[in-house]
Formats: sequence, C-alpha cells, structure tokens
Amino acid sequence: MTEFLKVSSLRAGYGEINVLWGVDFTIKKGEITALIGSNGAGKSTLMRTLSGLIAPTEGEILFEGASIGKEPPAQILARGIAHVPEGRRLFGAMSVEENLMMGAYLRTQLSRAELARELERVYQIFPKLYERRRQAASTMSGGEQQMCAIGRGLMSAPTLLMIDELSLGLAPVLIEHLIGSLIKLNEEGLSIFVVEQDVVTALEVSQASLVMDQGRIVRQGASKDLLADPSIRAAYLGELA
Repeated sequence: MTEFLKVSSLRAGYGEINVLWGVDFTIKKGEITALIGSNGAGKSTLMRTLSGLIAPTEGEILFEGASIGKEPPAQILARGIAHVPEGRRLFGAMSVEENLMMGAYLRTQLSRAELARELERVYQIFPKLYERRRQAASTMSGGEQQMCAIGRGLMSAPTLLMIDELSLGLAPVLIEHLIGSLIKLNEEGLSIFVVEQDVVTALEVSQASLVMDQGRIVRQGASKDLLADPSIRAAYLGELA
C-alpha cells in the first residue's frame, strides 16, 4: 500500500481564529483511517480544509503527488476526494434520488445508461435508499439520511471517501449496517478517512488511526496498537492507565 495523501505543517481556521496548528500526517491508499479526538479538537476543520471548504493559511496538502491546498472544492472532488460532512447536509426538499444524482454533477461525460448503473450500485449497497428514492430526503430517518449522504459521495466515484461523524445520533443497528457497508467498500479498494465518536469502533474497523488534540495530530499509527495503548484507553475510554 502506498501513501497517497500527505499533509505537512498545515494551519487553517476561521478568519483570525486559528484551529489547526502545524498538522502533519499521511494516509495510505487502500486503508480505512480513523480520526479520533475530543469535541473541539479540530477534526471537522481538518476535513473541511482537505476538501477545500477552508483555505489553509500555511502548509501543504499532497494528494497522489499533486498539491491541492489552493484548489477549490469542485477541483478537489474531481481529483477523487469526496467529503460527507457532519450533519449530512442533504437537500431536504429534493428526492433521495435527486440528492444522489447531485453527487455525480461533475461527471458530465457519463451517459444516462452509465449514470443508471452508478445509481444501481448505490442502491445495492443501501437497499433502503431504493425504497425511499422518490420521497423527500428530509422525511427519512437519521440513519437513512446518512446512507444517502454516503451514497451521494459514492456517486462522484471517489478514491478517498471522507466521512465526518459517521454514527452521530444513530441507533446501534444502523451504525452496524453502515460500518459493514464501509468495510465492504474498503475491501473493494476504496480508501476511507472517517471521524467517529465511538473510539472503540473507530479503532476496531480501521487499519490506521490519527489522534487529534487542540488542533494538532498527537499520535498516529496502527489502530490495533492504539487500541491496546493504556494512555489512549485512559484518555478516550475512561479506563485507568
């Protein structure tokens, strides 16, 4: 597996408020990488910066060897980085299928038949979306909306799928279904970068993990090693070190 996302000395924030302070990490192609940390650590800001929604003030982001730190979101999406934001951010009045189609808006070269095949693939991954395809996205449950948001990301044909707060507010059975789907997608070759509030789940389903604290990456390594680390278990699982 080769390194295909490399972040060096990254700083970013909102106006005069800096949130990321010299962030350094790498993600390898073909892996699920988890990002864990307490609320307010800067996880969502990092994902927004990687997808171009926030412009870095310093540092470099390399994706497959190309510098993307100054590129707009549409260009970053076209390169293969899809961002499923915290809170889903669906178009509530639009149908489920219309939301999914929005994910393919840059893929203008596809024929109707090819788009139909892409939709069919998403429906195979999330059969519930096929059942709900004609109804407004706002009328679905939180879990169904998360499926739709992930499906919309998949419609862009990403090589790196970033998901911010995968399981926030969802029932355990839905979380299990979503994680199973992501594992299958990863087995098919999709690289995934996920923020997950359930630290045990994040470390168990990923191959590599990053720990963020106060806008910095303070640990990174194999997830199995971090899961076994007493200091990590004490900080995030409430266990005694």
